[in-house]
Amino acid sequence: MCNNLNKHLGKQTIRFDNPPVIIATSSIVGPREGEGPLATYFDTIIEDELYGENTWEKAESKLIEKALDKVIEKANKTIDDVKYIVSGDLLNQLSASTFGIRNFKIPFLGVYGACSTMAESLSIAAIIVEGGFADYVIACTSSHFCCAEKQFRSPLELGGQRPLTSTWTVTGSGAIFLAESGEGPKITYVTTGKIVDFNIKDAMNMGAVMAPAAADTIINHFIDTERDENYYDLIITGDLGKVGKDLVLEILKQYNYDISSKYMDCGIEIYEPDKQDTHSGGSGCGCGAVTLAGYIFSEIGKGKWKKVLFVATGAMLSQVSLQQGESIPGIAHAVAIEN
Repeated sequence: MCNNLNKHLGKQTIRFDNPPVIIATSSIVGPREGEGPLATYFDTIIEDELYGENTWEKAESKLIEKALDKVIEKANKTIDDVKYIVSGDLLNQLSASTFGIRNFKIPFLGVYGACSTMAESLSIAAIIVEGGFADYVIACTSSHFCCAEKQFRSPLELGGQRPLTSTWTVTGSGAIFLAESGEGPKITYVTTGKIVDFNIKDAMNMGAVMAPAAADTIINHFIDTERDENYYDLIITGDLGKVGKDLVLEILKQYNYDISSKYMDCGIEIYEPDKQDTHSGGSGCGCGAVTLAGYIFSEIGKGKWKKVLFVATGAMLSQVSLQQGESIPGIAHAVAIEN
C-alpha cells in the first residue's frame, strides 16, 4: 500500500507534510486592469491590448512570456533552475501558453480548467514539489479579453450587447514560483473540485454557472480538513463577480456556513464596475492569477492575512458544446496558503 495515502483526506483533499513555499510571484495586466483599484499591486501594466503584436492571441502569449521572465528574476533564479512549468489559458489547444513558453525549453505541463486554471496549475505544481520530483516549479496562467470574446461569444467588431450578469475577461498573466524550501507563504492543502452542473445554459452569466461548484469545493474542503470558516483570515474566489458571490453566500448558509465577514472575490476586487463598465465584475484565467500573484501575496507579506483559502472557479464550456445545446458545467479548486 502506498505510504502517501495518509496525505489524502476525505474525498477531495491532499495535505502536504512538507508544504511547498511560494518564493516569488509576478503579474502583468492590460490597460483596463491598470485603471482599476489594484493597479499598484501589479508588476507591469501594458499600454494597449495588442502589446506591440499584430494579433490579440500573440499578445496573450507575450503576457505569459513576460510574467515568466519576471517571476524567475524575482525568485533570483535562472531558467536552468526551473524543472517544470504548469500553465494553461482559455484559447483552443492552450495556444497562448504553448507559444508563450516555447522559447524557455523547460518541461511543460499544459492544463485546462477554464477560469479555475490558476488553482489547478498551482495544485499540480505543489504536488510535484512536495512529492520530491522537482525543487523548483512555476505555475502560470493567462487570459485576454479580446481573445476570449472572439472564441466564446462573438468578435468585438460585431458590437454585441452585454447583459448586467456578464463579467469582463481580465487581460493579464500571473506566475507563481514554488520551491521545496525557502522564505514565503506555504501551500498546506489542495482540494480538487469535481464537476457540478445545475443545467445552466446562459454563457453570459458565468457567476451563476460557477457558484455551485465554488460552494461545493469550499464545503468539502471544510469537511475533509475538519476546518471551518473561522480558521481562515480570508476566503477568496477567482472570478464569480457580484452575481456568483451572492449565490455562494446563499448556498453556504444553507449548509450552516457563514463566510460573509471574510469572503472576497477577485472579479469584484480588480475593477470598479460602475466606473469601468464591467457589469458583474471580472473573470478569466488571468483574473484570479493576477489578483493572487499581485494583491493577495503582497498583503500576505505585510501580515494582513496569515491563512488564506484561494478558490478559483471555471465554466467548462466550449463553442461546440454551446452549439449542441449542452449545459455549462462548473468546477472549482481550492488551495490553502498559510504564512
